[in-house]
Amino acid sequence: MGAAKKIWNEMEVAAEARENGSTEFLSSPLIVDTSLSLPLMTPRVIALCKDLFKQWSKLDDSRFSVDTVSGGITNLLLKVTVKEESGNDVSVTVRLYGPNTDIVINRQRELQAIKYLSAAGFGAKLLAVFGNGMVQSFINARTLTPADMRNPKLAAEIAKQLRRFHQVEIPGSKEPQLWNDVSKFFEKASSLKFDEIEKQSMYETISFKEVQKEIVELKELAGHLNAPVVFSHNDLLSGNIMVNDEQEKLYLIDFEYGSYNYRGYDIGNHFSEYAGYDCDYSLYPNKDEQNHFFRHYLRPDKPEEVSDQDLEVLYVEANTFMLASHLFWALWALIQAKMSPIDFDYLGYFFLRYNEYKKQKEMCVSLAQSYLSRSGRGGHCC
Repeated sequence: MGAAKKIWNEMEVAAEARENGSTEFLSSPLIVDTSLSLPLMTPRVIALCKDLFKQWSKLDDSRFSVDTVSGGITNLLLKVTVKEESGNDVSVTVRLYGPNTDIVINRQRELQAIKYLSAAGFGAKLLAVFGNGMVQSFINARTLTPADMRNPKLAAEIAKQLRRFHQVEIPGSKEPQLWNDVSKFFEKASSLKFDEIEKQSMYETISFKEVQKEIVELKELAGHLNAPVVFSHNDLLSGNIMVNDEQEKLYLIDFEYGSYNYRGYDIGNHFSEYAGYDCDYSLYPNKDEQNHFFRHYLRPDKPEEVSDQDLEVLYVEANTFMLASHLFWALWALIQAKMSPIDFDYLGYFFLRYNEYKKQKEMCVSLAQSYLSRSGRGGHCC
């Protein structure tokens, strides 16, 4: 295998860029406390921007405005608008990493990939990194809602963009990360202890022996599908897709979970996000809606010429790996329930995802086994 190439962390990325005379990355050691209210956070964000961008360093604080873009369940996004000496208004996005998110997100992997994805035209341009976040160019677009993803025109565009995303080459190992990540999450999630009695009682109702059995069996079944491995987004929910309605331009953003992974996982995970934050899985796309997506993914130029055989392959892949998506985010939620200070019912989210996994398992496993049996590839497990 040879020596593993070291992947940089935030500060090392910036330092190397400066040494090479590159203006691609700026850096600051400053940290912005995410637990502060926006009024208390604002002067710190302004100080950070002045430290990073020298052309703003002597501007009066009154020229800066800081607004919340979104307060998700992982990061905090801020829009900083600056009235420059010229009178022009310039905006950037400051992304503050949620506390303890390094436990579930490989920041080194994200920074390695973001340069190549940005060069390929995906997401916002990375302008700078700092102690607990990054600054990116501001995208003038609205964030999609779960309902938007069902819109046939937008679904077709998402499919086309995702195909192009999957074609980006990122240097380094091409090993799919799904089962590695699930294994790491399982190890952490199965050995937690909560201070709150109620949380601990709920936690103790989980049979990790059963969860582990489900992981082993699903991994074996999915392995028979020989799904293509591509660089995947892995978190393509509505909040990570933006659209400029006037220009009809769609953006895939936020690559913090990005890695080489199975094509079917990325698509199946996307479909599971039709349910939205409310986890209304009755909104999961039906076969016709999925086929519409698959046609535009497989043949953006001539979607109607996709063969029934190619549709079936992707249908089986996506719906088998959708099960893996439920296991992945269920375990993720347990870790967040212990580590995250964000006010969100992560423990309840575990049960929502795991129960949906159990509800869909028989149908999806039967679908995969039937396909494998007809194609002579085995797969009689689960």
